[in-house]
Amino acid sequence: MPAIFLKIHPENPEGRKIQQAAKIIRNGGIVIYPTDTIYGLGCDITNNKAVERICRIKGIKSKKANFSFICSNLSNISFYTKPFSSSIYKAMRKNLPGPFTFILNASSQVPKMLKNNRKSVGIRVPNSPIVADLIDAIDNPIMSTSIKNADDDITPHPTDPYEIFEKYKHLVDLVIDGGAGGNIPSAIVDCTNNDPKVIRQGEQELYY
Repeated sequence: MPAIFLKIHPENPEGRKIQQAAKIIRNGGIVIYPTDTIYGLGCDITNNKAVERICRIKGIKSKKANFSFICSNLSNISFYTKPFSSSIYKAMRKNLPGPFTFILNASSQVPKMLKNNRKSVGIRVPNSPIVADLIDAIDNPIMSTSIKNADDDITPHPTDPYEIFEKYKHLVDLVIDGGAGGNIPSAIVDCTNNDPKVIRQGEQELYY
């Protein structure tokens, strides 16, 4: 059975559609959804079977994956990370919501299968009403990764929701059309040594 293709208004998400999408994710579904950068592939972080499905789709092992936790705000980030410095907190406050992934040391609350070999976790708070409403409806962060393989430096990131749907409709449960996506992924900021360091540039400069 092919995935559901669900068009949601990017600035004023329809509550009924958000609840429909949230139900699919809560029930273990895999979703492709828009962010403030590229389209992401995600699931509920507490559902191990859904995480395993994403690993199979990507052809990777969970311990080697670079997953991110997509949160709606900064309030619950400390639950998934070890304590970090005030300079990191200030950088996050100044730049989030926004197109940045902050790499932090993972706390014991992170599910074991989501901890990579470095025992770190990527935290994202996209500037996206769809994402914020969806996470609030699920009441859990979304575990997320790019729909493009990390070692693919040639193929551009897909931006057309319908083309994404045609490619992945038999692999996922839901594709959310939130308009054309971007083709530049988020900047990556390594904070594992308590000093923010940009290791991948994005569309925006990091404010300290």
